[in-house]
Amino acid sequence: MRSLKKKRRIQVLLVAVVALILSTALIGYGLRDGINFFRAPSQLASDPPRAGEVFRLGGLVADGSLVRGQGEVVTFTVTDGNAEVPVRFSGVLPDLFGEGQGMIGTGSMEGDTFIATEILAKHDESYMPKEVVDALKEQGVYVDPKAKPAS
Repeated sequence: MRSLKKKRRIQVLLVAVVALILSTALIGYGLRDGINFFRAPSQLASDPPRAGEVFRLGGLVADGSLVRGQGEVVTFTVTDGNAEVPVRFSGVLPDLFGEGQGMIGTGSMEGDTFIATEILAKHDESYMPKEVVDALKEQGVYVDPKAKPAS
């Protein structure tokens, strides 16, 4: 009698482990296209992405680089202070998008140009995405907009 209980307990445990592994695999399979890694321009220079890899690029829009082309095509340069990446986007930009402002774009590289499929910009005058702030701090060029200037 005791060995039957022990067998049943082991069977239930094995079924639970198999179910956990299967559910983890299914979740990973379902999210495989939804996970986009963040990269700063200097990270692209040191570690280029694989061909066709979709990722997020973030930084500041370089001053004087915003050029509106035919239709909805826009080109600009994203920088983190150490490296610059040219970006091409076809679509409508967010209202608060502008030169000198923080942005994050989702897309992939075509040659040396980042082809963005989505552009996100700050949503108020002091907001900057956390990933962009971290990348700028790492490069030593981040200035906190809330910090009071030294008098």
